[in-house]
Amino acid sequence: MKIDACGLSCPQPVLLTMNAIKDNKLFFEVMVDSNIACENIQRLAENKGYKIQIKKTEKKFHLILTK
Repeated sequence: MKIDACGLSCPQPVLLTMNAIKDNKLFFEVMVDSNIACENIQRLAENKGYKIQIKKTEKKFHLILTK
């Protein structure tokens, strides 16, 4: 599952991520274009027991969450 949250203001990227977590997704990717959204999603994922891998491209952060 991929969530493209680029261009969305906080808290929307976090809320989309929270919905995927509530749906018990074991593996998914979130794309954001904001450092703040990246940090907030990282904190949420770690608090919910997900491992997170972050890949930064020129304009986007790709966060891969795994349970």
